[in-house]
Amino acid sequence: MVNKQRLVEEFLELIQIDSPSSKEGAVAKILVDKLKNLGFDVYIDEAGVKAGGETGNVIATLKGNRPGKTVLFSSHMDTVSPGEGVKPIIDEVNGIIKSDGTTVLGSDDKGGIAAILEAVRIIKENNIEHGDIQIVFSIWEEGGLFGAKYLDYSKINPDFAFVLDSGGAPGQIIVKAPAQDKISVKIKGKPAHAGLVPEEGISAIMVASRAIENMNLLRIDEETTANIGTIKGGVATNIVMPELDILAEARSLDNSKLDAQTKHMVDTFKKAAADFGAEIEIETERMYGAFSVDENDEIVNMLKKVFSNMGMEAKVASTGGGSDTNILNANGIKAVNLGIGMKKAHTLEEYIAIEDLINSARMVVEIVKEA
Repeated sequence: MVNKQRLVEEFLELIQIDSPSSKEGAVAKILVDKLKNLGFDVYIDEAGVKAGGETGNVIATLKGNRPGKTVLFSSHMDTVSPGEGVKPIIDEVNGIIKSDGTTVLGSDDKGGIAAILEAVRIIKENNIEHGDIQIVFSIWEEGGLFGAKYLDYSKINPDFAFVLDSGGAPGQIIVKAPAQDKISVKIKGKPAHAGLVPEEGISAIMVASRAIENMNLLRIDEETTANIGTIKGGVATNIVMPELDILAEARSLDNSKLDAQTKHMVDTFKKAAADFGAEIEIETERMYGAFSVDENDEIVNMLKKVFSNMGMEAKVASTGGGSDTNILNANGIKAVNLGIGMKKAHTLEEYIAIEDLINSARMVVEIVKEA
């Protein structure tokens, strides 16, 4: 039923359209045309204006021809860096598509987009009866989930939403994902000549080192992680470092654990600054909340039936990463994240199996049938 050649060619087309976060205009324009040609009513919302990008989210609706659940499928249009000038390679021996190693591939998340488009074509070509189908191709998912945060929710009304944006193979159902706190720290020490009077200075890097040494980081427990991401500062080797900036994060599936971990990190930074007599400024921001869908929920049971129809095993899982799924659930839309088989995402070794692309398209078709 899936047209393999068409699916692969469309995927290759999409990944070769540059669309770094906030610059998805070119791919959005092409997707609008494709969706209109498939009979969808298409709308571009104001998310780009609100987030500072060049386009908004692509929101599309295809009216149903029978009663049933309204389902929404979503994937994001942006890719991480380096993602411009993608030169895909089809590895026939291993049945995969990869980049030439100078960029990411962009299967995260154009694999999801290609699967959704192919599924709609199958539904149209085979006159498969369906309820209302809605699609959101979001902007700026990487680094902030801004498309989902600024999505015009008045334009969608799904009973269930399916985000095609997880690295597991088709059959994986992500029902839990963590909340994330962003922690921004500025440490202000005191400059001094490092060769003549270093004792007169207060080293910002020493303050940071003391704090980090006494901080619980990386894997905290099975539900909680924390990380120091970047440290920037310094003037010259002969000047005691007067100031530096740190970006850190904490995540947890449990909001109370996240609150505790973030407080621990903030308190540890403050204590180290006090010990050295340095000034410190700290800001924390809840980037997104956790979500948890019961394993016996209607949406999960429906997906189990879908994968059974496909002769595949459904695997319910949790993840340590955030996605548009977090934001959809926070806005009252029952959503899960589905595996589409992208491997080594966010690296130059990213690849996707052609079979997983095919099964992802089949999965979307079966969801529409089952709904």
